[in-house]
Amino acid sequence: MLKELNKMSFLKEVDFSKEELETLIDLAIELKFKEKHQIPHRYLNGKHIALLFEKNSTRTRSAFTVAATKMGASVSYLGKEDLQLGKKESVEDTAIVLGSMFDGIAFRGYEQKTVEDLAKFSNVPVWNGLTNEWHPTQMLADFLTIKEYFGTYEGKTLTFIGDGRNNVANSLLVTSAILGVNIHIVAPEELHPSSEIQEMAKSLSEKSQSEVLITSDIQEGIYGSDVIYTDVWCSMGEEDQLEERFELLKDYQVNQHLINLTGKNDTLFLHCLPAIHDLNTEMGALCFEKFGVPCMEVTDDVFRSEYSKVFQQAENRMHTIKALLATTCGEIF
Repeated sequence: MLKELNKMSFLKEVDFSKEELETLIDLAIELKFKEKHQIPHRYLNGKHIALLFEKNSTRTRSAFTVAATKMGASVSYLGKEDLQLGKKESVEDTAIVLGSMFDGIAFRGYEQKTVEDLAKFSNVPVWNGLTNEWHPTQMLADFLTIKEYFGTYEGKTLTFIGDGRNNVANSLLVTSAILGVNIHIVAPEELHPSSEIQEMAKSLSEKSQSEVLITSDIQEGIYGSDVIYTDVWCSMGEEDQLEERFELLKDYQVNQHLINLTGKNDTLFLHCLPAIHDLNTEMGALCFEKFGVPCMEVTDDVFRSEYSKVFQQAENRMHTIKALLATTCGEIF
């Protein structure tokens, strides 16, 4: 299976089978062990990786940079001010040029078509670090974290609560359905995933025999959940919708009462970060000023609880991206 993944791009989850995704997750476990025990795994010696980022990033940029360099590659970062992408130079022309110089390209930006075109024209592996529609590298870290916590993800019930039509919700919905994880999306009707994404997930879930539930009923969606997952209520570029989102989502906050509704005593809490859980950020202070609340999508006590594994989840971005780079671009054989 590892050889089959060699030279492949990683653009969206639906392009991959359950076996292929599991291969990446299992390799990440192996590479995490090697990292912790200082066992060399320099599968990218002599490789050159480009990071094309239209959007700001903490975890994705850090994970790609550290993962690549620890495996022996050199990394060049090209931010939105460094690129002519779509302005003076087409995506096709950019892809051809970069593909002639680099061994792989990570993209983080807006349009899914951009990352698809980079892969089409560059002739090197391209990895989607986030677009408006999908966030596939995040999924590898998420399901690795669930497996570490429970020993498995198959048959577990993962519930995403919040903005159900953002890229993280889309990716969780589809990836869960591929991997055989029961997936609930709990959101106001106005923020339900698109019908196209819902149908894709339901079709995939028939094959894996998992359950898909899309609901605005909090109690129905939360009960029986093994994993509670949330995200910021306004994605990047949507900050002008903050007041509207607060009114829509204020009842969908993850707090201890909501965790108790699961009926479980070993619930796992996940968040892809950043999180508005206290007043120690400009956004947290703004929300307090506007709405008089000390937190938004998750309360501070839940965020800092023993069952919250958000920082383990963040670290796992690096280990899973190592696995992705090693299999698609490296000399792992």
